[in-house]
Amino acid sequence: MQTAERKTPTYEELVIENLALRAEIESLRFEFEKLRKLFKGSRTERFTPPSDQLSLFGDVAVASQPEPQTQTITRRVPDPKDKQQPIRKLLPAHLERETTTIIPEGIDTESAQIIGQEITEVLEYKPGKFFVNQIIRPKYKTAINVSGNVDIQVAPIPASLQPIAKSNVGPGLLAYILISKFEDHLPLYRLGKMFLRDKIDIAESTIGDWVKQGLNLLEVLYEHSVKKIKNASYLMVDESPIAVLESNKPGSTHKGYYWVYYDPVSHLIAFQYHKSRASDAPREFLEDFKGYLQTDGYAGYNQFEQNRDIIQLACLAHIRRKFHEAISNDKDRAEYVLGQIAILYRVEKKARESDLIWEERHTLRQQESRPVLDKIKTWLLGNYPAVLPKSAIGQAIQYALHLWPRLENYLLDGRLEIDNNWIENKIRPLAIGRKNYLFAGSHNAAERAGMIYSFLAMCRVAEVNPIEWIQYVLGNIQNQPINKIQDLLPMNWKKATPINNSEMKGT
Repeated sequence: MQTAERKTPTYEELVIENLALRAEIESLRFEFEKLRKLFKGSRTERFTPPSDQLSLFGDVAVASQPEPQTQTITRRVPDPKDKQQPIRKLLPAHLERETTTIIPEGIDTESAQIIGQEITEVLEYKPGKFFVNQIIRPKYKTAINVSGNVDIQVAPIPASLQPIAKSNVGPGLLAYILISKFEDHLPLYRLGKMFLRDKIDIAESTIGDWVKQGLNLLEVLYEHSVKKIKNASYLMVDESPIAVLESNKPGSTHKGYYWVYYDPVSHLIAFQYHKSRASDAPREFLEDFKGYLQTDGYAGYNQFEQNRDIIQLACLAHIRRKFHEAISNDKDRAEYVLGQIAILYRVEKKARESDLIWEERHTLRQQESRPVLDKIKTWLLGNYPAVLPKSAIGQAIQYALHLWPRLENYLLDGRLEIDNNWIENKIRPLAIGRKNYLFAGSHNAAERAGMIYSFLAMCRVAEVNPIEWIQYVLGNIQNQPINKIQDLLPMNWKKATPINNSEMKGT
């Protein structure tokens, strides 16, 4: 029996094998370094979900509040066969009472006779204090109608005092709950415990219903802002994951995504929930979009390269991050590129501190940024053949070269930003929220949460106190003319409202 002789590899074959092994080692070393930083880095760079996280909130049908109308009361003797209605708990007697009296519109109080009054109590909140607002509505006997019965008129309760019909929550408390939930990321059960410390017993399910109905009131304003964003000429886009409960698989979650669209000119922001990170989400949203589109290097955005109506922009911060990760692999090359990128950011700082208008910033970039970009590109092309493609520095150079045509486009117009860090800063608060609740209760719940995240982000950009803004909107949106709905957006409301929002600066 003959044994096949093992062929001795040639020198060239050994060189090729050696290069392949070196590339694999560099790739594994790079992945190890990223994992090491993940587990030994600062807590702001990683997220480990605690075991006691709760649902964002569930999903139930919500009835909309009817338009207020003057009420005519007809007395009748209750039928003992009538179904017993749930009895609402009385609000705590120890809380301070403030009264608001409402007179029926158009009534002649001189001739009409007061025969009683309706008293509705709603739980309210002002900074650092719970109280009860007693809404007093006198009953007026006005005349005898054609049927021979006495007409009794009582004024309706305006939405500014009771935004959710037939509830006992005022706009101040509702705003406090929404901000505590979505800005301060407090789970509902913790809010319930906080109320109990003030001897206020409110069921967690009741608070959850208030949250859902409060968010539903914001829907018309959210839809208006989405329409405006779709008609913008410059958008930044990014995405962030969120876990959502699977209704047909008890105990399991689905990985959904918030796609965030930001107009840097008008400062409008929209969080749009989608069930996946698939490219159909931005394709559907941007179906009619024409203008500049700034994103990171995610492949889902490559579909817009063939769209002549869209000019794509890259994010220099993402490119910089790749070279920062490559320092441990090739310190000299990585730090050279980082140094050149720092020069580009100094130009941006100079324009910002000089308060340049768009045209002036465009001119400054042509003079000072263009030569630096050309220098970096030449360096990238010259050094790529000398590095291992799978090494950290090789991947960083490859990533930069792939996005370079998009990156240079920020020089086309002074309105355009060098990166999309603006939008990443709007997404970052989601990470804090995910540490306090593990999932959204349903896909519909995630969609509703997207609305409030959108408005809170706009409040941060406009330096508006979110609790003051949302309290005003909850109390006024139902009576706002649709052709003036834009006046309620945070940036427009700030201009029309003499409130000092200086404490919001720097947030």
